[in-house]
Amino acid sequence: MEDEAVYHCISRTVNGEWLFDDVAKEALRRQLWQVADYCGVQIFAYSILSNHFHVLVDVPRQQPLADAELLRRYRVLYPKPTAYQTARLEVVKAELAQNGPEAVAWRQRQVALMGDVSKFMKLLKQRFSIWYNKSHRRFGTLWAERFKSVLVEARERILQTMAAYIDLNSVRAGLVTDPKDYRFCGYAEAVAGNVAAQEGIRSILGGREWADAQSQYREVLFGSGAGPRAGAATIQAADFHRVMVDGGMLPLATVLRCRLRYFTDGAVLGGAAFVETQLAKYRQKTGRRERTRPRPMPACADWGDLSTLRGLRQRAFG
Repeated sequence: MEDEAVYHCISRTVNGEWLFDDVAKEALRRQLWQVADYCGVQIFAYSILSNHFHVLVDVPRQQPLADAELLRRYRVLYPKPTAYQTARLEVVKAELAQNGPEAVAWRQRQVALMGDVSKFMKLLKQRFSIWYNKSHRRFGTLWAERFKSVLVEARERILQTMAAYIDLNSVRAGLVTDPKDYRFCGYAEAVAGNVAAQEGIRSILGGREWADAQSQYREVLFGSGAGPRAGAATIQAADFHRVMVDGGMLPLATVLRCRLRYFTDGAVLGGAAFVETQLAKYRQKTGRRERTRPRPMPACADWGDLSTLRGLRQRAFG
């Protein structure tokens, strides 16, 4: 993954309203996979709740694509084309065969939407907004903001930690005790047999076979020795802060059941060298000398060498 960027993206509904019922969550889930396939990004983990969603995506460096692949992706994005879209696509296919000016323009329009996390999120949110407003006879803004993202170092343990934090959203919300029982997250889809979801988890676990990958990932979710139906209660905020004040240590699986702003507002997450490299790139690009440095995660769990760009002194945990 040396030439790839991994992002944890988060988007919330306007005013944080609980707008998404199971039908809406299912529509967003389907569109998430469709847009990811079209844009050429890989989903490692995701979780959809009533007023926000998280997704951890790998964005490979842009590569030239054959016309056949562009047409395949277009059909993925429009699985039920209108009569006009069908007729238009026939014209495009004829132009592609002759490599005419219409073909060049069409290729450019498609490629412009691919291989970029911002284009991916914009396309996903726009398409879902259209579906949601039409289905609910509403108009106007659905989302509270553009989206937030954290750049994540593409190292296995770091990706596993971030993916587990995302899959555990439903546990933190008190909806289930095991994310495999929450339909609208990547881990549940993988357990149910979705090959793409399984491939996402396998990718962050060294590409091992699904049975081995699932066993190892459950250890990340629940700690060492987790059985097939293991569960864990969320630690109470008061108890967690007491551990922080006393300088104690907790199992990583327990800490991941707390809301961690470092994972949503830390800007960059990875080893100290990775965070410093990204900071140097920012300084070079903007000419600004930011008075900051990599900040190690608080010593309340075994994070390895995990660091963030922002210190988040207040309410970093919640």
